[in-house]
Amino acid sequence: MLQKALVLVLALASIAVCIGCSGAASHYVYATLPAANELAVYREDPNSGVLTQISGSPYSVGDGAHYVVLHPSGKFLYVANPGTGGASENDISLFTIASNGSLTEVPPRAAIGPNASQPEILAMDPAGKYLYVANTQSSNISVFSIDSSNGKLTQLANSPFSIGLPMLNMQLTSSGKYLYISAASGSSGLPGWIAGFSVNAGALQRVSLTSSDGVNPYGLAIDPTGNYLYAGNTSSNSISIFSGANTGTLQEVPQFSPFADTYQDPVALLLDSKGQYLYVANQVSNNVAVYSIDSSTGLPTALTTSTTTFAFGTESNPSFLALDPSGKYLFVANQGTSAGIESFGVSSGNLTSLFTYSVGNTPSSIAVLQ
Repeated sequence: MLQKALVLVLALASIAVCIGCSGAASHYVYATLPAANELAVYREDPNSGVLTQISGSPYSVGDGAHYVVLHPSGKFLYVANPGTGGASENDISLFTIASNGSLTEVPPRAAIGPNASQPEILAMDPAGKYLYVANTQSSNISVFSIDSSNGKLTQLANSPFSIGLPMLNMQLTSSGKYLYISAASGSSGLPGWIAGFSVNAGALQRVSLTSSDGVNPYGLAIDPTGNYLYAGNTSSNSISIFSGANTGTLQEVPQFSPFADTYQDPVALLLDSKGQYLYVANQVSNNVAVYSIDSSTGLPTALTTSTTTFAFGTESNPSFLALDPSGKYLFVANQGTSAGIESFGVSSGNLTSLFTYSVGNTPSSIAVLQ
């Protein structure tokens, strides 16, 4: 689904300045640029949401750098490098993070093998003890333990763990006890799957396999309590709701699920830190739809406080969503010809467009560090 430009042209759409600085700690935004094999890094002004590219950015990463994840300590950053153009790098880059957000790579890169290829999605448990790597070409998951002193990765003895399904996305519950994989059916037009795994010291054991009740569930989000899991069925323009995510066994909420998204290609889903609002990036409709969530039922209700269409326009092909730690700003990675990162102000779920930053190549993932 990625549309890749040939040349990286890093240019900010506006000159970023510190507006209304009050001494609040800076946040840092990291974005993978697969076509350029680079990682772009910005300082986010916590008072305005303005991004300023830091000195040294963009950083060279592995071939096809596709996904970035941060260690909860704020000391380490990891990037999945699947390779591009027929080349298969198949490894994970480790960087240490300085107080000013700058990065230093720590060699050597960690290989995902054996019998693993195309690492495209990363997830880390809340304690920062284990890194999970979804290898989409080999349909398995590599699991690494993380050294808390230096961030280095050691692959578990029984890794990679076979999934046997064409993986689309991956999410851990906030407890770190269950891992969910969304997968395509393998046959065109048929509903996909949500596979649930229990986690014990990083080791995975499948405990459930549930129909997504929609085609190609790329979007995946779990509420902070673990009560509900949401799947965005990209090819059927719907969102399925499941209860029981914190038990490993999902049950679709029958009276609500699936419900029509109204817009086309819900490819990325994101819940805020309190589970009050669900943000849905609709890739073909070029917008982000917003729903308020009923905490007792998990039911999403279209947000209509500022717009009757409950959606906020973006640049072309929005594909990835990330909130800053304060919840005040939402960042959207766009995959169209105007490939860039958009910044939105957030107020009670409503979005106000702030800035667009052109990065020249398709940003495939975003992570934000406080």
